[in-house]
Amino acid sequence: MESVVYTREFASWSASVAPLVRGCGLLPRLADQQRLLIKPNLVEVLAPPITTPVALVAEIIREVRRSYPDLEIMVGEGCGSKDYDTFHVFDQLGYSEMGRELAVELIDLNEEEWREREVPQARRWPLIHLPRLVDEVFLLSVPVLKAHSLAGVTLTLKNMMGLLPPARYQQGGNWRKAAFHEDIHGSLIDLNRARCPDFTIIDGTIGMQQAHLWGPHCEPAKNTLAASPDPVAIDAWGADLLGFGWQAIEHIRALDGVLGQAAYELVAL
Repeated sequence: MESVVYTREFASWSASVAPLVRGCGLLPRLADQQRLLIKPNLVEVLAPPITTPVALVAEIIREVRRSYPDLEIMVGEGCGSKDYDTFHVFDQLGYSEMGRELAVELIDLNEEEWREREVPQARRWPLIHLPRLVDEVFLLSVPVLKAHSLAGVTLTLKNMMGLLPPARYQQGGNWRKAAFHEDIHGSLIDLNRARCPDFTIIDGTIGMQQAHLWGPHCEPAKNTLAASPDPVAIDAWGADLLGFGWQAIEHIRALDGVLGQAAYELVAL
């Protein structure tokens, strides 16, 4: 059985995001929710397409609020830099200004109180430490379309690494969650079995073809947005769009049939 990945050709944030949000099935899933946590990819102070554009997140918030004006909406990330905290990233990439404008709380997930989660049959991490907050929210992942030098791709499954508390996962290195680099595919499998996104919207307007922090943009730009409730399907779509083929990405292949279905049907909105 195939999962659905909804796509929308990109024209502008204002013209393209609203039809995608209305048509992808996100809004009905929020009907009984009290709190929505939007998790962009803001790994460092680097401009899009390395990081999630603030304009995309702002348009998602505006569209959700048209249907649910009383829903509590937060934007949370835990950046990877050892030189500054996540609020510095929020400031530099426009999220602090957006938060003030739209009255949205910004959260540094690196500093949140955490708890342990057991991962049965874990490959790498039988215990995963995650913020308590993620047990209390609907988790909307908003990553960007990128290759990754270790994981092959960094899409919605890898975006969950921003949840990890550095107090548990720094363990040396130049990155605050460096412990997860060892057997990164096994780490991603265990992490997402502990907590995967409830829904995903991917920014595929440009794309990074070779790596996640450097290297060429996709040429031509991919010029698309995509959304799905299935994290495996949308990552399979992203891996295919980047030209790798999802079968070549170990963590997607391993989670096929576990957290979702890698076989997907595209529905253009």
